[in-house]
Amino acid sequence: MQLTNKVIAITGGARGLGYAVAERLGKQGARLALLDMSAEALDKAVSSLAAHDIQAKAFVVNVADEQSVQQAFADIASQMGPVGGCVNNAGITDDSLLIKAKEGVVEKRMSLASWQKVLDVNLTGVFLCGREAATQMVEAGHQGVIVNISSISRAGNMGQSNYAAAKAGVHALTVTWGKELARYGIRTGTVAPGFIATDMTASMRSDMLDRIAASVPLQHLGEPDNIAQSVAFIFENDYFTARIIECDGGLRL
Repeated sequence: MQLTNKVIAITGGARGLGYAVAERLGKQGARLALLDMSAEALDKAVSSLAAHDIQAKAFVVNVADEQSVQQAFADIASQMGPVGGCVNNAGITDDSLLIKAKEGVVEKRMSLASWQKVLDVNLTGVFLCGREAATQMVEAGHQGVIVNISSISRAGNMGQSNYAAAKAGVHALTVTWGKELARYGIRTGTVAPGFIATDMTASMRSDMLDRIAASVPLQHLGEPDNIAQSVAFIFENDYFTARIIECDGGLRL
């Protein structure tokens, strides 16, 4: 897909990986619809992109809420035109072990609220935004691309039952949609990042970061633009669909 003047919606687009994706796709000529929970963060992102001559508009949304998602995508269509691409990047974590026991007594369990919160944002949010994006593409009569951001944790990770299950589901959606939507000229793809240098990792203790970096075959954390490059590849390669790119420095061998 040629990105010049294409409207690309990016959830979680105000910061971190989402902003890096926005910057890279914007430099390739895309017009960006940034979706996020924080109006303040969105305004800052739009201003920052404008300084690089990148066109972007802000849309406040809760990706876990159907009405909020429908309204946001309707606003995108009315203000910018129907989307030609969608990057489902928004996600949260709420980590804990399934159970934690001492001397045969279970002292703590992952709560249903913790499970549901992460699934609502990380999986249901992808479903809702993907459905709206696909609807607009089909009704506009043009081809499109949907990219879902998963994680190497999709293979299972201690303390992340909720997150790992959601991220595995995200890739299952990519494969399913790739098969269902090909008839309409819509392609799909997943990018599964490893440990990336973001605000979240920057808040970790330096000794923890050193241990994480040492576990990566390339011996360092990835940069947000490494993930953005992977997303851009999916958009650009017209024979790529329903598949996954693991960008993790070789961590998941």
